[in-house]
Amino acid sequence: MKPNKKHLLLALTVVFTIFSSCVILKQNEKPTLFLIGDSTVKNGKGKGDGSLWGWGSFIGEFFNTNTINVENNALGGTSSRTFQTNGLWEPVLAKIKKGDFVMMQFGHNDGSALDDTARARGTIKGIGTESKVIFNPIKKQQEEVYTYGWYLRKFINDVKAKGATPIVCSPIPRNPVKDAKIVLANDSYAKWAEEVAKAEKVDFIPLNQLIKDNYGTANADLIKTYFTEKDHTHTNEAGAKLNASLVVEGLKTLKNSKLNKYLK
Repeated sequence: MKPNKKHLLLALTVVFTIFSSCVILKQNEKPTLFLIGDSTVKNGKGKGDGSLWGWGSFIGEFFNTNTINVENNALGGTSSRTFQTNGLWEPVLAKIKKGDFVMMQFGHNDGSALDDTARARGTIKGIGTESKVIFNPIKKQQEEVYTYGWYLRKFINDVKAKGATPIVCSPIPRNPVKDAKIVLANDSYAKWAEEVAKAEKVDFIPLNQLIKDNYGTANADLIKTYFTEKDHTHTNEAGAKLNASLVVEGLKTLKNSKLNKYLK
């Protein structure tokens, strides 16, 4: 009996459905590198609006995406506190599975006020266990605010509980060019990020220092080309690509990191 066009179409549909299901299954079986952080990791929608870019938009170019997924969940304006309290962390955490990786970089917004009417995003300075109850004027309710280190430890413990690997990055330095001179300052949040990572025995990338080391071999005019003219914090495409390459440089020094095998 000769098959008609209807039977052939049905057979092709079944084959395509099975093939698509296998592709989706294979995609889900791959580990994922999740990125969380502020605008220096992903600015806006990560498409370079206003010439503002975060390094998370380019780090995927260094990985073999046939063997690992890279998902940038960072959001501009967030601190280690508000990324959790504003409901951004829960949907990311829900997707994390055993064998995944979570790279985090916070600090730029943690120095803000605890309870201002603009963002109420600040954290208590340091890495201790102290807390303070404040009235959050945005949410119009009381909130117990903790230290920068407390919120980092919360991320780390949540990731570990999922059987995934947390990686802490120190926050990128701000534009160090002042009056045509390079002024490299110490960053408390970079130090605190390192202290938390060491205490929790998790991988740490000294991104702040790696970038400053790079700046130390450059001149003021070159460094200025890495930042937007709008402020002293946000990088343009060139600056974000440089920072992404230095994240990978730092990652390669972590000899026991399982994430290294997914690099190109």
